[in-house]
Amino acid sequence: MASSLADEPVEPSEEGDEPLTEDGYAEYLAELGDAWEVVDDHHLEATYEFDDFASALAFTNDVGELAEAEWHHPDLHLSWGEVGVEMWSHDIGGLHESDFVMAARMDRIYEGYGDD
Repeated sequence: MASSLADEPVEPSEEGDEPLTEDGYAEYLAELGDAWEVVDDHHLEATYEFDDFASALAFTNDVGELAEAEWHHPDLHLSWGEVGVEMWSHDIGGLHESDFVMAARMDRIYEGYGDD
């Protein structure tokens, strides 16, 4: 599910920013695909499924290029037919709007693989 959230800039957190609480992230989470969930009010997790290892690897590389371009890096877990993602802003120890923007962009990349 691509959303307008994917078109927002990835703005790094600033000194003094606090992690988002459920009230602060609920609207962002609603704009993401069904793969995403917030865990312990701390980080986002998703698992993307693929038909084979090569597609999962290609997606991982595409997300890696995005992460480098935006200088906002998720934890990626590649295995046959799936890629697990964990995302949070390490410098504030929790969730920031930029994490949700990156998640929306990953959903957009995933749409290009033709799997729902």
